[in-house]
Amino acid sequence: MKILLDGLIPRLLPGTVEGEHFLCVQHEGKSDLDRSIPRKLSAWRVPGDRFVIVRDNDNADCIQLKARFQAVCTANGRPETLVRLVCQELESWYVGDLHALASAFENPKLDTPALRKRFANPDEWQKPSIEISRLIPTFQKGSGARVMAARLSITGNSSHSFKIFVTGVGRIAQEMRG
Repeated sequence: MKILLDGLIPRLLPGTVEGEHFLCVQHEGKSDLDRSIPRKLSAWRVPGDRFVIVRDNDNADCIQLKARFQAVCTANGRPETLVRLVCQELESWYVGDLHALASAFENPKLDTPALRKRFANPDEWQKPSIEISRLIPTFQKGSGARVMAARLSITGNSSHSFKIFVTGVGRIAQEMRG
């Protein structure tokens, strides 16, 4: 996730530089993220900074999970934190943009009408990572995130969770500009 966001955010918000305008913090899985959120939110002392929490949903109840994160953020003094869940896995964002996937892996057969129909609702796939592994046997999460960050269409992705993420990050950027 960090690899993708480090490459994607400067494309979403031109002129932003990782480490200067935004910082993506990598975690060792969902439980590490869940444990560290309260500590990081309450310890951060830079005035005006905003937080975005992005996490795979992995078949959890979206409403309960988001409400739990929002409650933790509010309890730790950061009620304005944006919480976004990727339904179900990060790879759903990839199959939501088959043109980018085909370009990234130099395989035009990944962007066909049949596959576009099959992945019309990428957020509904329980394990899109398995589907990508079937389509691209050499796929690896880290290198895949790096090449997809450079190619995902900001406006042409059929993943609803991707669209909501992009809209939320754009709104925060707008609010911070005043």
